Amino acid sequence: MTDAPLVLDFADERCREVDLAGGKGASLASMTQNGLPVPPGFVITSTAFVEAVDGAALIKHIQAEDLEAARAVVAATPPPRELIKEHYDRLNASSVAVRSSACAEDGDDASYAGQQETYLFVESFDDVMEKVVECWLSFFSDRALFYRLHKGSLDDINMAVVVQVMVDATKAGVMFTVDPVNGRKDRLVIEAALGVGEHVVSGEVTPDYYTVDRKGAVKKARVVAEQILSESELAELAKLGLHLADLNGCPQDIEWAYDDAGLYMLQSRPVTAF
Repeated sequence: MTDAPLVLDFADERCREVDLAGGKGASLASMTQNGLPVPPGFVITSTAFVEAVDGAALIKHIQAEDLEAARAVVAATPPPRELIKEHYDRLNASSVAVRSSACAEDGDDASYAGQQETYLFVESFDDVMEKVVECWLSFFSDRALFYRLHKGSLDDINMAVVVQVMVDATKAGVMFTVDPVNGRKDRLVIEAALGVGEHVVSGEVTPDYYTVDRKGAVKKARVVAEQILSESELAELAKLGLHLADLNGCPQDIEWAYDDAGLYMLQSRPVTAF
């Protein structure tokens, strides 16, 4: 056993450590502690999984390519229920998002985006507990293991899970603080759709597409129906996006959402390729 924490609030300094909180959790903690608008939440750390799981059996099954047996080990692993309940009650949320956060994800040379699961509008504590295990299991899907095999990290079983107040988004999407096609640093690209941003990330809907300058002024737009983002919203997004790029020291790929109260930042990771 180690002294590493099993559950950490976004406001906790240690939550910025990727080894504990994963790429997504560390990003959310960093944004929170830098004063950006982030829905409150906490991380069930990689330590919680590593200490609870039968790691020797899990790795043995993975190396033997017996994924069914590996997943059975994970499915039987109990999350730290009382600690999670304490942090969950503090959120006082009607629904939460439960999001996988791999410790190897979202680095400059590897993006695990989309490799693990996200569950939206989770409404009860028992469902949260179930979804935490589902997130752990998604780290051992055929697709995720194939990806890790090609990255040379099959023995990596460090996996964190984010639990975060759900934004009931009216509009949401993604933003790149450089043009991801040609790398132009004087341009940002913003995609937007009505409702939650997962529809944009997963490709379920065709979003509005805006190329803007560093002030948020539209240089090029492809609007599907009625324009989703106003000029002031585009300017607000550009300002916060460039602030995040400055904080991180490199161009960012950002997930964002608006609800009736305003703008929230849901994720920020380095742009991995142009």
